[in-house]
Amino acid sequence: MSIDRDQYLIQDEPFYRESGGEVKLFEAAYAARLPVMIKGPTGCGKSRFVEYMAWKLGKPVVTVACNEDMTAADLVGRYLLDAQGTRWQDGPLTIAARIGAICYLDEVVEARQDTTVVIHPLTDYRRALPLDKKGEVLHAHEDFQLVISYNPGYQSLMKDLKQSTKQRFTALEFEYPESDTETEIVSRETGIDGAMARKLVDIGCRGRNLKGHGLDEGISTRLLVYAAHLIQHGVEPRQACRMALIQPITDDTDIRDNLESAFDLIF
Repeated sequence: MSIDRDQYLIQDEPFYRESGGEVKLFEAAYAARLPVMIKGPTGCGKSRFVEYMAWKLGKPVVTVACNEDMTAADLVGRYLLDAQGTRWQDGPLTIAARIGAICYLDEVVEARQDTTVVIHPLTDYRRALPLDKKGEVLHAHEDFQLVISYNPGYQSLMKDLKQSTKQRFTALEFEYPESDTETEIVSRETGIDGAMARKLVDIGCRGRNLKGHGLDEGISTRLLVYAAHLIQHGVEPRQACRMALIQPITDDTDIRDNLESAFDLIF
């Protein structure tokens, strides 16, 4: 069965603001067809960066949101029964290897370790994917590249990549953008004025200072964009911040009061 490659192309340029030379680094890794691991906190722009690079390179991208129930068959493919009998259906990893796409495994540590092992032959000189159930060894298209991402802040003994997996990848480390860049992102993404975007970023920075002091994660750029969207749709700024910036990240009343105080200072 032929695969429509165009359906995996990013048609319109995603807005992305570079912050540390990561675009050229990724381009070099792609030119050498090296697998890339992107590390960074929740909502800092990892997925947007991959979409932007796929658009910039003119390559299709197949994205997989990893989860703990995902099996190797979910990635590689399986036999299915239909009215005509038994047929093979490629999984997203196999599709990407066939058509020469960037395969992006988002939050890869959420997948079971026995599942992620299937990517190993695609990350070295072999660039091959054994389809054991089909009795086929698929040699990846020359344009294929594997990209994974995860949040090191959620690492644990139970949820971490094996060293045998990590050492198959080059790596880019992301952090939240510096204030001026983040203000531009929030404003461009939502149409909100720069002054209000700056206030939201100031609140975000204060929230991030609480990481490790009651918060597992700080306020992400994604949540700042959510707050800005609410304000653009007529929600009063303090209410928008409570809904988008406080209630999603904590149930602790002391931390909520601390962030509420930040609203009073900034607004």
